[in-house]
Amino acid sequence: MRRGEKERKARDNRIGWAFVAPFVVVFVMFLIWPFVHGFYLSFTGESITGAGGQLIGFDNYAEALRDPIMWRSLLNTLWFTVLSTVPLVLVALVLALLVHQGLPGQWLWRLSFFMPFLLASTVAAQIWIWMYNPQLGLVNYMLGAVGVEPIAWLQDPTWAMIAVVVETLWWTVGFNFLLYLTALQNIPEQQFEASALDGAGRWRQLRSITIPQLGPTTVLIAILQVLASLKVFDQIYMMTQGGPGGVTRPTVQYIFEVGFTGYRFGYASAIAYIFFAIIVIVAIGQMRLTTRRSA
Repeated sequence: MRRGEKERKARDNRIGWAFVAPFVVVFVMFLIWPFVHGFYLSFTGESITGAGGQLIGFDNYAEALRDPIMWRSLLNTLWFTVLSTVPLVLVALVLALLVHQGLPGQWLWRLSFFMPFLLASTVAAQIWIWMYNPQLGLVNYMLGAVGVEPIAWLQDPTWAMIAVVVETLWWTVGFNFLLYLTALQNIPEQQFEASALDGAGRWRQLRSITIPQLGPTTVLIAILQVLASLKVFDQIYMMTQGGPGGVTRPTVQYIFEVGFTGYRFGYASAIAYIFFAIIVIVAIGQMRLTTRRSA
């Protein structure tokens, strides 16, 4: 390689690194360093005051595995994930199919289904706190019209988690709806025309063409939804604060309470990394399972 070409290549490399450098700095500062430092903290007795920063080995992890509150919060998180993921996939699919079939005033339906997703979590939670009010809420008012006794939705251990799931469904289903609607619009119309010539009705087209074509989108939505549900915190903390009696406390909230209320940063970090490992295992398992089914 001639000298001029070497100099040009070196200059191009410097220019490339100059463009990449801001991203690398931000990536290291806000992702790599917190990840490494948090992992280090999980092996110490660090508190919010800075005391107890000496290494204590795996003591935090051993304590976490014996902690009944951590296991209960983990079960609450898994229960919320199960309750929310299925309707968030199915309802989004149904809404997308209805709009795609050509309902009158499509722009209004699209706006209505997607608009709640644009709300901040605090706004969405406050709206449903008012609606769940035992005395003045719209939900109990509508149930009272058909003879159902008022329910303290957010104070009743039986209904609190379901109430949060309904709020989450209303708030976030618009994103999944938009993904499904985009996927429906990308299905070639010729497939439906050819099947109609062969005598296939709408239901047969739905089973044999639409649903299979939406397979990759369904896999994507399911994976994203499971990961989002496992990290739930905002709406539960604002609506129930983890109550009543801890039946809705998710793992992220327990990590927050241990770190910023109990002032035990080291122990909170250990719980966080145990939870992180569980999320990674669930994500890998779900991806392999859905990939096999798609194949």
